[in-house]
Amino acid sequence: MSSLSAVYGIVARDLTRTTRQTSRLLGGVARPFMWLLLVGSGYNAIARLDGDLSYQAFVYPGIIVMAALFGAMLTAISTVYDREFGMLRLMLASPAGAPAVLAGRALAAALVGFLQGGIVLASAPLVVSLEPRTFIAAAGALALACLSSSVLGLLVAVRLRSVENFAGVINVVLFPLLFVSGALYPTRGMPHLLRLLAQANPVTYQVDLMRHAFGQPAEFPVQLDILVLVLVTFLVFGLASLLFDTEQRFIGRRTATS
Repeated sequence: MSSLSAVYGIVARDLTRTTRQTSRLLGGVARPFMWLLLVGSGYNAIARLDGDLSYQAFVYPGIIVMAALFGAMLTAISTVYDREFGMLRLMLASPAGAPAVLAGRALAAALVGFLQGGIVLASAPLVVSLEPRTFIAAAGALALACLSSSVLGLLVAVRLRSVENFAGVINVVLFPLLFVSGALYPTRGMPHLLRLLAQANPVTYQVDLMRHAFGQPAEFPVQLDILVLVLVTFLVFGLASLLFDTEQRFIGRRTATS
């Protein structure tokens, strides 16, 4: 079996399983709209932003990233399911190897995140006025955000042994990533320590890149946002591949040859 065939098979399998979970998909799309309508309406009355930008318009790029982040990272739970029920061992027995398995997982998770974020993006004209080129730029920013989010989810899931552990850990990881990112409020008003954490947070650069696409004031240059997200995607994928080596094949080889 070639690596491409293995990746395609894993992506098709994960997407089929995800599309059958309609309640999960609907919940993933409803979550950002609930924040926008319920919380955003209240914040709009008290928030003071630079210029004439409303809070709902300001937060919309962050809402898109929120939908993609939750969709991509939570899809990584399929890795934990397959490990718990023995399917993962069968996948690792294929000649394609662990990197192909992880690549398929990451791509499937990114596509789910893109689907959820894309629905929120398509609804943007209900809140803000957008030109066609803005949609294209935002779709590109969304794709990069989904890829980096998917590998972050894999990194969390890759060494967990049960779904119960995943559910506890993912909430501890997801919400800090979202809240310390500038998605829901500007980072410049944060305390110094939180601002440093925001600068080290990959989701901060996802949100910042989306703000560039929407033509809103951003904190970093667009080139830096893209560079950071590309580097995070490759570095985290490499780290997840090492941690994913559950049978310690690489370590075992080094030990045997020393």
